[in-house]
Amino acid sequence: MKLTEFATQFSAQAGINSLMEDLGKAMAGDQPMIMMGGGNPGHFAPVQERLRAELQGITEQPEAFARLIGQYDAPQGEARFIEALVDLLNRTYQWDLTPAHIALTNGSQAAFFMLFNLLAGKTLEGQQRQILFPLAPEYLGYADAGLAPNLFRSVRPQIEQLDAHTFKYRVDFDRLQLDESVGALCVSRPTNPTGNVLTDDEIHQLHALAKTWDIPLIIDGAYGSPFPELIYTQVEPFWDEQIILCLSLSKLGLPAARTGIVIARPELIRALSGANAILNLATGSFGPQLIEGLVRSGEILTLSREQVKPWYEAKMHQAVAVLKDAMGEDCPWMLHQPEGAMFLWLWFPGLPITSQELYLRLKARGVLVVSGHYFFPGLPDESWPHRHECLRVTYSQEPEQVAQGLRILAEEVKKAYAQAPSVREGVALA
Repeated sequence: MKLTEFATQFSAQAGINSLMEDLGKAMAGDQPMIMMGGGNPGHFAPVQERLRAELQGITEQPEAFARLIGQYDAPQGEARFIEALVDLLNRTYQWDLTPAHIALTNGSQAAFFMLFNLLAGKTLEGQQRQILFPLAPEYLGYADAGLAPNLFRSVRPQIEQLDAHTFKYRVDFDRLQLDESVGALCVSRPTNPTGNVLTDDEIHQLHALAKTWDIPLIIDGAYGSPFPELIYTQVEPFWDEQIILCLSLSKLGLPAARTGIVIARPELIRALSGANAILNLATGSFGPQLIEGLVRSGEILTLSREQVKPWYEAKMHQAVAVLKDAMGEDCPWMLHQPEGAMFLWLWFPGLPITSQELYLRLKARGVLVVSGHYFFPGLPDESWPHRHECLRVTYSQEPEQVAQGLRILAEEVKKAYAQAPSVREGVALA
């Protein structure tokens, strides 16, 4: 059988393939595994009970249940949900949206695959355009979503040391050079994998650049505002027609419903809906119909702010306390300031082994994390040591499991440094 370049690309061992394969095998296998690799949200009882009540209400209404399981939606997505979301965002943020500004997709991953290939690649005039990530590291699921070669370009960050074991990435606007080859800017906020939250000032500077070059600024808000609101700093949600805002129901507690939300100019929404029709025929109805009542009433916002966010923030503080105790002062280690999402991003300056080797050692001990080298899509400098010295760790699961996993991680890191005692203590931050 002779396969095309398309087939070869999608059968290759991409980072997202490796991650999801590991998760699936761990869930199905007999060996106990501490799941600290993926972005699966925790099972938060108040959200699950609320959604169960909504589902029960739908099943008790024959017409609503028939609509849930028995009819296709338009390629743009479930119309009643879209109307409810438009009304909620307009009255909350005064965004002046219409239903023509929103499309639904079968998950955020599908949304980004379509968006990236709509905005970058070969233009009708024969020009090659790219997606530019102003701040690396970025989400590993972006890296293999392009059909054209070299679809992505990213920029090394400024690294600011906040204290002995805490640092923060910032956009290096001096290094951020735009030209005619850039089709869109893209950031996640909060950032997966680091938990970094771009400041309002950084967002406004990026927005100004996008406006100057007449290109979109894509903001991946899967973990952010207005829901599920996994942001632990003060930020102002921001949208206009220069921005493509991507949201999701997954991190609210509905990952299996596969519901992505794209808010953008109507002409882009029409193109996205066309791609939806070709790839999927229709989007799934389950997530939008299940959550529609919470959107219509505004409860989705209060649920996010008053229950989901505090729950994850408490888990973050628990995990950080365990990490600090387990790592101690015996070896070099740094933690990116956790400002959102559900991850700890760990940096081990001068690590004697690669982060991939550290991942394999942890996997052998029953702890699944993700090697940091996957999270630098489009960064040309393969020799930069930093990209091979980091790990992403998820703290969304049960605290006892997370604590056990962090202690095993600390043991393996210390063991790696002990086997190479010549590692220098002072390491440059950029």
